[in-house]
Amino acid sequence: MIRNILGSVVALAGAASAVLSPFRDWYGGRAGHDYRVAELFEGITPTESGVLVSILLPFLGAALLVVLGVVLRSRLVVALAGLVVLGFTILWMVRQGQAAGSLVVGGDGEGLQVGVVNALAGGVLMLIGALLMAGRRSRRERERKPVEPFAVPAADQVDTWPPTQEPGMSVQTSPWPEPEVDPYTGPDPRDPRDARTRSYPQAAPHPEDDPRDPVHPPHPPPPPPPQQG
Repeated sequence: MIRNILGSVVALAGAASAVLSPFRDWYGGRAGHDYRVAELFEGITPTESGVLVSILLPFLGAALLVVLGVVLRSRLVVALAGLVVLGFTILWMVRQGQAAGSLVVGGDGEGLQVGVVNALAGGVLMLIGALLMAGRRSRRERERKPVEPFAVPAADQVDTWPPTQEPGMSVQTSPWPEPEVDPYTGPDPRDPRDARTRSYPQAAPHPEDDPRDPVHPPHPPPPPPPQQG
């Protein structure tokens, strides 16, 4: 969305620059709307042209393409408008160079002037705007449903959180953690089949396992006093 807005603004700025360029001086103090569109294909002549049949006409068409591309969010249409502006401007430069013998850039009004710069900048801005735009999503992307996260099950459902995504009851039906399993895998002394294991002598406890106090061992009770006869 942000890319489409940014690209649209840049492309529209380029279209405005291109449309305004024919009203500026292009070469030798001659404005762009003084060049007829036909002169770009037949050769430059000193005859002045009307505004509606001048080089302004293809630039207006390119501006309409930009507006249409922004509405449709079509990068191809906006890029095509930029190529139209650049193409007609470069074609004019070729014809003007043939008519004048060479193209010069002069600050005294005898060479290429600001109108040509505006036209070239407008075409470049249109291409940049087309690159910045994200364009429209394809039909497959629009029909693709977003992946929704797991919803918390209702209180009356047997399955607990998190869902198991498998048919049947959940393995864990209690909200409390499962008790840890005793890692001892030896014979069970309560099993009658392993009664023989109960006859094994038990090892004596280690001194450190003695519950009595090793520093203060318990004393035997004192003997009773002798009875006097």
